[in-house]
Amino acid sequence: MRPVAALLAATLLLAGCSGGTTAAPVPPSSGQVAPSGTDPSASPTASPGSGPAYSTWRLGAHVLPRTAQGFGEIRPTPKALRVRRYPTTDLLPPPADGRFHSSVGPVTDALRERMGETWSPACPVALADLAYVNVSFRGFDGLAHTGELVLAASVADDVVSVYRALFAAGYPIEEMRLPTTADLEAPPTGDGNDTAALVCRAARGQTSWSAHAYGLAIDVNPFLNPYRKGDVVLPERASAYLDRTRTQPGIIHPGDLVVREFARIGWTWGGSWSSLKDYQHFTATGR
Repeated sequence: MRPVAALLAATLLLAGCSGGTTAAPVPPSSGQVAPSGTDPSASPTASPGSGPAYSTWRLGAHVLPRTAQGFGEIRPTPKALRVRRYPTTDLLPPPADGRFHSSVGPVTDALRERMGETWSPACPVALADLAYVNVSFRGFDGLAHTGELVLAASVADDVVSVYRALFAAGYPIEEMRLPTTADLEAPPTGDGNDTAALVCRAARGQTSWSAHAYGLAIDVNPFLNPYRKGDVVLPERASAYLDRTRTQPGIIHPGDLVVREFARIGWTWGGSWSSLKDYQHFTATGR
């Protein structure tokens, strides 16, 4: 399977985001989690049908040296990722009818085990106050897939309504899976793109909890919508996507459907902040 970069460690843990239940899949056994892709020895080169070729960059294979800040070294975006497009490998069964489906349920013991160190009893939200959410999403391969999020139970139904609207509009998402201990421990490669929510951590450079620690924030297509503060860009290879005049699918602009839909449920967008830009970040707390 294609290993995914340590995006969640870089974005959910270290960057920005400051200021009836579907059965859980069996996670990969060790090393970096590989939620979407193929054998590491092979790179996808063409779509199964019509449309542009897939990106050929081997995700998760190129480890970056760490900086004193704990991130990977910021590098230019590889040519193969400047128009990023990967297929999605299904960890959960895709919707058989190709339509939108959703479910909201409790965090079970099996799910808690999968989450690993992304949650602990020291976190500011109890497991009983979290929900395991499945939603259908459209991949960059044009197919319908099933994603998973752990969110504050109080916002779960509202978030489902957002993803229902995005699915109806054909808004593409590369992958949507739970971050795990393997993500937190993986070396930085700066090329991941997982849409995710809960990771229990403090906001970067602060002692207060991040909105992600409460299950009240979601990062959407983070490689296409990077975080930037000063010289720090996360994911570390996503600098080309700081050019917000780009209009390729998955890039978020002011007034886009994804911004309007999250605003409808009372969430704000990090791309509208002035002290830093966190184009991937949507939050119920304003930080």
